[in-house]
This record gives sequence, C-alpha cells and structure tokens, in this order.
Amino acid sequence: MNIGIFSDTYYPQLNGVATSIRTLAMGLEKKGHNVYIFTPWDPRTPETDETNVFRIPSMPFLFLKNYRAGLLCPPHLSKKISSLNLDIIHTQTEFSLGFLGKFISTTQGIPLVHTYHTMYEDYVHYIARGHLISPEMAREFSKFFCNATTDVIAPTKKTEDLLLSYGVTTPISIIPTGIDTSNFSRDKFTPEEVLALRHSLGIDANTPVVLSIGRVAKEKSIDVVMKAMPALLENLPDAKMVIVGEGPERVNLEALAKSLGIENHVVFTGGKPWTEIGKYYKLGNVFCSASVTETQGLTFAEAMSAGIPVVAKNDPCINNIITHNETGLLFDETEELPALLYQIITDQALQTRLIKAGIETIKELSAENFCNRVEALYEKILESGIKPEKLSPPIIPLVIGVRAAKKITRFPKKLVENKFHYSHQLAKLLPYINKNK
Repeated sequence: MNIGIFSDTYYPQLNGVATSIRTLAMGLEKKGHNVYIFTPWDPRTPETDETNVFRIPSMPFLFLKNYRAGLLCPPHLSKKISSLNLDIIHTQTEFSLGFLGKFISTTQGIPLVHTYHTMYEDYVHYIARGHLISPEMAREFSKFFCNATTDVIAPTKKTEDLLLSYGVTTPISIIPTGIDTSNFSRDKFTPEEVLALRHSLGIDANTPVVLSIGRVAKEKSIDVVMKAMPALLENLPDAKMVIVGEGPERVNLEALAKSLGIENHVVFTGGKPWTEIGKYYKLGNVFCSASVTETQGLTFAEAMSAGIPVVAKNDPCINNIITHNETGLLFDETEELPALLYQIITDQALQTRLIKAGIETIKELSAENFCNRVEALYEKILESGIKPEKLSPPIIPLVIGVRAAKKITRFPKKLVENKFHYSHQLAKLLPYINKNK
C-alpha cells in the first residue's frame, strides 16, 4: 500500500503524536508498505531529514511556542502527492495538515483514516486564555472533523466514549499506540552512561529522582507533583525532581519551585532528541504524572518499558496498563502522593515486583501489534470499496469552511453569509452544503 500520513506535529518536536507516527511509519515500512509523511517545516529540522518526509512551508503557531502551522501546499508538492498514487490517507491532527489530508482525500477519492490523539476541550486555555474558543466549540470541531472521515482510531476506550458523547457517528476502532521497546530496554544504556548523565545534571549516584517526561504544559499537571516534593523532602532530604521536556509552563513551574523553597531540588533539562530519551528515563527512581488529559498516556508505557516504577493519577486512559499495586501505584487525592512516592522509592521489594509486572504488561502494546492492527484496518477499508464523496478542488475550501463555521459556532445562515463576505456566492451553494452537512 501507498500510505500518506498528515500531521501538524512531527520530529524534531517531542510529543506522543510524533512518537506514534514514527512507530507506525517504521512498522509499516518493515511490512513492505510505502509511507509518506507530510508535516510543517520546523527550523530545528536536521539537514538530513528522514526519507519520505515532506515539509510544508510553515509559520510559528501564535498560541504555542515551538509549534508550527502549515501554510498553503506549494504546487510542486501537490504534484508530488498526486504522483504517489496513495491508497490510504491517515491524518493525525485536525488543523492545517489535517485539512490538507482531507482535501487530498476528497479531490482524489482516497479513503481517510483519522487518529484522535488530543482532547481539545482541555486545551482551549491556549487560545486567548479560553476567551475565544470554548470547550463546547472544541467538542463541535472534533465532531465535525471525525464525521468527515472513513474511520476514526481511538487509542483507548476512554477516547471512544468521549467521541461518542460528542456525537461522532463515523466507525471508531480502538487501537492503542504501540511502544518500540528497543528504545527503552533496560540494557540499552550502560550504568556508566546513566551515571555520567546524572553527574552532568548535578545529581549524585544515590540521589532519589522523581521523573517527569513530556511536554511541559498546564494540562500535564506537573505542578501537582511538584507540590508533593516538600513533604517528600522531609523524609528524603536529598531527593530531586527532574523534568524532561519543553513547553509554555516552564516559567510558571520555575516560579512555583522557588515559592515552595525547593528550587535546588528541581532540575529542568529542556527538550531532548528522541535518540536520547531512553537514557533520560533511566535517571528516575520513579516516574510520576498527575495528568488526566491523556488519550492514552504513552509516557507511562515508556517508563514501564524502561523498567521504572510508575505513580499516576487514577484515570480511565491508563486502566489498560496500570492496576494499583500490581503494575504501578495510583492516587485519587493529591494528599496521597508524597506517601506513595516515599513508599515506592524506599521499598525495594515493591519496586522489583511492579517493574517486573509492568514490563510484562507492556509486551501487549508492542509496536508490531500496533502496526498489524492499523494495517488490518486499512485493508478492511480498501476491501470494502468505501471512498469519500469526490468534490472539485475550487469548491472544497468553501464547503469545508462553511460546514465548520456552521457546526462550531452555529451561526444563523445570514450571519454566516455576512461573516464570510461572500453572501452572493454562498446563497447559490447553501442547498448543496445543507444537503451534505
């Protein structure tokens, strides 16, 4: 198969979506498929970019530092896409590149699969501090985009339930993202390499480390873990918290650490290349996250694969991999966290038991299983002969834009006409749009 993956985020950005895409692309290529990735250009992109990765001209995303928004697809790349004879288009995000994938799908009659990675209602605070976009609008947008696809992949049952509550009627397939365990295996990095990394961060060999890896953002609730550190330090005065990642919340977290009087016990490493992430997991005596906005929680699975015990906030997104006191420790109330961290750091028998069970559990989330299930979904769709309604290129942006505006903002028809400044042309198209909305 010739597969086109469209995403607004990819390496060198470090996040769960980028990881999922790379895992999928590598797995499908090993199975003999041709995978082409389309994503915005990033100034941090290495000179020797990956084969079959096509970068769209981009600009900085106004509301999120280090993220890019794709601009119009240049003519030469449009011709290139047409020449690839894509069998399946797989969008991984819902914005500029997601709409480009939808555009290609509709103009060329190619089935479109979409993976829903992000619960946008928990992210509206990034847009004008939540004053411009409401959670209801985010839900309507998600519903609109997912209902314009052939099939939706939900990483967990939690995500499927969420989409169904939005009113998504497109078929939904639950396929957890797989983990390439070779990047996190316990013997990938020598003890000497890990010790050298600790020393480079000013951390001694025997210093207990509470680890956080991922995007440093408000919705990740890193502050909850940080607020547990003073109580932990009363019993483990040498303990440190290491935060690996980049994001808009770093300044606020640095200020919080200072206000708590623990700034000397918190280390920010910044973002790190994918090739080094496995080594950074080895820094931790415990991996801890209080986030409840995940659709799957890949960092939990990565930590478990790396042989690091996990403490997490109880949430449906991780019920398939973390069972309390079996494969990790879960907390419901913030007040429970310091005691759980102390317990898991000091109880060697508990550590050993949780690590062993965690590694066994993660085997079910292998990259191979993940790619096999996605491949099977592609084949099922192609065998069914289901293809999207084909529209001519000039009309697509107008139809998509009007459908989105009507569904997200629920403007009256007249207001929609005035707002988009093409009332005369739109009046002719309204019967078609209403028929196909």
